[in-house]
Amino acid sequence: MRSTSSRNRTSRAARAAATVLAGALAVSLTACGGDDDNGGGNEQGGTGQETGSTVTLPKLNGESLEVAAVWTGAEQANFKKVLAEFEKRTGAKVTFVPAQDPIINFLGSKVAGGQPPDIAMLPQPGAIKQAVDKKWAKPLGADAIKELQENYSPGWQNIGKVDDKQYGVYYKAANKSLIWYNNQVFENAGASEPKTWDELLTTAQTVYDSGVTPFSVGGAEGWTLTDWFENVYLSQAGPEKYDQLAKHEIKWTDPSVKDALTTLAQVWGKKDYVAGGATGALQTDFPASVTQTFTGGDQPKAAMVYEGDFAQVNIVQAKAEVGTDAKVFPFPTVGDTAPVVSGGDAAVILQDSKAAQALATWLASPDAATIQAKLGGYLSPNKNVDNSAYPNDVQRKIAKALIDSGDDFRFDMSDQAPQAFGGTPGKGEWKALQDFLKNPSDVAGTQAKLEADAAAAYGN
Repeated sequence: MRSTSSRNRTSRAARAAATVLAGALAVSLTACGGDDDNGGGNEQGGTGQETGSTVTLPKLNGESLEVAAVWTGAEQANFKKVLAEFEKRTGAKVTFVPAQDPIINFLGSKVAGGQPPDIAMLPQPGAIKQAVDKKWAKPLGADAIKELQENYSPGWQNIGKVDDKQYGVYYKAANKSLIWYNNQVFENAGASEPKTWDELLTTAQTVYDSGVTPFSVGGAEGWTLTDWFENVYLSQAGPEKYDQLAKHEIKWTDPSVKDALTTLAQVWGKKDYVAGGATGALQTDFPASVTQTFTGGDQPKAAMVYEGDFAQVNIVQAKAEVGTDAKVFPFPTVGDTAPVVSGGDAAVILQDSKAAQALATWLASPDAATIQAKLGGYLSPNKNVDNSAYPNDVQRKIAKALIDSGDDFRFDMSDQAPQAFGGTPGKGEWKALQDFLKNPSDVAGTQAKLEADAAAAYGN
């Protein structure tokens, strides 16, 4: 993320904004006790936006489009409903193309074969820049830019830009500074929601003493481990250091990285604090890390699981009720402030056409986002999506906190990196942190490996 305006704010201003957002989350999320919606329906509330009321699309009868994304399961199914509405309004036919990580490599094979999708949903600003550098990506047209300017804060527009040209529509966002917990386990243990890292360790011990393993970790997918690191690092080292490390302006051998890894080891290296131990965690994918926290009655495999708002989809699949069975608290403060880390997926045009531009325009509209917001497990950075569209109190308050934060957030660090370092299974940061989960005592060795891989990927 080279151009986001939040990068230029002072440390004091960024920390103050982070404190406000974290405080809002702390107050609002803990207030969500009994909610009568499980996050998978759309019964509660209107949208405030009648379908078809805000965006004008051309007639595209006979046109065909392909959209590639790495989304699977419920996330893919819900997005297809958004595409179906586009088909209904325009007459175009849209095919969803399942992609694999790293998506840049997947797209490279498609481009080499002369069959790139019309639009790709790219999960990293670094991937957008790579697509531009490879001359795959096409700039957005006037209609899509107009829709963006009406519906998105400058910060969310800017992270979709490369060299001041708009290439990406951030259709999907994530609040990645949340820890979900099994409410019954907490009640049985007499555990309380922590606000600081030290309190988190106390809560974990309380849960452990009650006979339940404190944490579920989806270590089979390295991106979950990078998210753990980023929250600890942002809170402990501060926004300025975070920005510098994200750009590789400081090395991974910096003492601030040592401090963050040492802090992480207080959880990852604590005997019996992680479900299945390191070996089990490294065999557990993200969906399973969530579902095993909310199945098994009052004796699940773990009491807590760290990840973003999108974990709600998997919570619902575990037949747990968001806000009742599954509750959430903001990632605890490690340093001066609680961290606010965001992520997202941007629509980028690879084959320019009237139809592709129309689909990008559609995805920038509140109409499109409202459809998926109603289905749960989704968060939009589009400020004109009515908050009542979200299907439960927990998600409505997470969404409101994101929008109210404006541009005062930090985007996922690994998503800003070249994919070879921050977004490739079995390589770079993903692999180094998986190795660290296996051996949390090797802080220096992990730093050295991270720095070597980062230097190679960034070219410095």
